[in-house]
Amino acid sequence: MNLPKDIAASYIDTGAAKAAQPKGRMLLLAILAGAFIALAGVAATVGTALAGKLAGACIFPAGLAMVIVAGSELFTGNNLMVISLLEKRITAGELLAAWAVVYIGNFLGAVIVAAAAVWSGALGAYADAVIATAAAKCAIPFGQALLRGVLCNVLVCTAVWMAMAAKDVTGKIAGLYFPVMAFVLCSFEHSIANMFYIPAGLFSVMRTGAAAEGLSWGAFFVKNLLPVTAGNILGGAGLGALLHTIYLRK
Repeated sequence: MNLPKDIAASYIDTGAAKAAQPKGRMLLLAILAGAFIALAGVAATVGTALAGKLAGACIFPAGLAMVIVAGSELFTGNNLMVISLLEKRITAGELLAAWAVVYIGNFLGAVIVAAAAVWSGALGAYADAVIATAAAKCAIPFGQALLRGVLCNVLVCTAVWMAMAAKDVTGKIAGLYFPVMAFVLCSFEHSIANMFYIPAGLFSVMRTGAAAEGLSWGAFFVKNLLPVTAGNILGGAGLGALLHTIYLRK
């Protein structure tokens, strides 16, 4: 395996390369990542409905596996780019621009899959569960959503870090699997996953005409996505800064 100090050294160039990509290519890769996470969300939704929360948690790591092995850009994992910033390989402006493009692309990919999954009828038998999940996420108090976002992205970025430790595809998937499974099982909040789960609930309401108290696009953006995104940044960038201090700071 690659040792942690070697991963830290290699990520300096990785983060710089991410920031240097043409923005059009970056956007397309981000759309792909959002779609990968959403497709895992579809499968996890079905698995949870059929066999319980543990089954859904065991299925969802497929999303990050597709992101890493197939190649794409995920906002939450890219919070580790703070390592390249601290090494002065990229500027704060370049970091924020890359984050913004990837975030928008992830949103587009996730919402497209959410709409396709609902309107194709793939989630038709689970509409009540999809709506209930979305409503529950919008009902989380702001502070709790923020902290769940922090904890989630500590695990997601740890999963990315552990995948980078491996030198083959099997090892990468094994490395990322358990941290992602843990965050789902613990009901931590992932902004990109929620770009699937909550729109899927909203689309299900539109398709079925069911009532869902507290579930709206405004609640999605303000009550969930805002605090969860802020928490994801704090958790992921904070972990990146800690790893930089441990392995790279002189």
